[in-house]
Amino acid sequence: MDVKDLTSRLPLPSTQRARGPVVAAVKLHGVITPTPAPLGRGVINLAVLESVLTRAFGYDRLRAVVLLINSPGGSPTQSALVADRIRGLADQKHVPVLAFCEDVAASGGYWLACAADEIVAHPTSLVGSIGVVSQGFGLHGLLERFGIERRLHTAGTNKARLDPFLPEREDDVEWLRGMQTELHGMFRDWVCSRRGDRLATGQQDLFTGEVWSGRRALELGLVDRLGTMRGEIAKRYPDAEIINVDARRPLLARLGLGPVASLSGRGGPESALAVLEALEHRAAWSRFGL
Repeated sequence: MDVKDLTSRLPLPSTQRARGPVVAAVKLHGVITPTPAPLGRGVINLAVLESVLTRAFGYDRLRAVVLLINSPGGSPTQSALVADRIRGLADQKHVPVLAFCEDVAASGGYWLACAADEIVAHPTSLVGSIGVVSQGFGLHGLLERFGIERRLHTAGTNKARLDPFLPEREDDVEWLRGMQTELHGMFRDWVCSRRGDRLATGQQDLFTGEVWSGRRALELGLVDRLGTMRGEIAKRYPDAEIINVDARRPLLARLGLGPVASLSGRGGPESALAVLEALEHRAAWSRFGL
């Protein structure tokens, strides 16, 4: 068999196969962060989703792209980067985007939802939290307890702001509050630009960081309707096939092999930081009772 004949027998890329109408579904599940997932948890960032979004918008006969959102929020920058990429592809392909809020679409999770043309929530979904939060740990007492001396040298008086190994300073906190206020304004502008006159007027608490049930979010104009992904797609695109578009797993994972254990013998500080990061992720979900 020659190479040409062999090539003709290979399956075509999914975007080239003959098929009926398609609705591509993308999961946006996890904390929004530029760092890798701690202890196997899912995360949301542009590096993870770039290829996923490109494939989702690349199908022939594409009728819509669905965002399945389950996120307590996280990095404002990654929220904006992912949302901007979604809008860019939607405008390029002239395809509607529908967001479905699952357990929680809060803070950065709601920022992502606003990238859609329409937002659908379950009555029990937790939606909103249009605000900014910063979190971390103060570890200077821990160093003192174990008699550890940390040496930090900087050029610039503000180079070590909010260092977790130093006592908290009031001027650092004031700087952080100013930054949060600026980011909060950007968040508010984004929501208003995407939701427009659908937002309920006279509601002063829309941007206080409050979170609401899906039913209440509908009354406030934060979502467009109540429902589920399967129900909505069945009504809108009854002849379409729903295709889940996921990130491609590493080769070892596809072969059913777990991660290779480190043989370096190290892991003290690195392991401790990994545990702290996992606790921060856990705290992000716990704010919403999840």
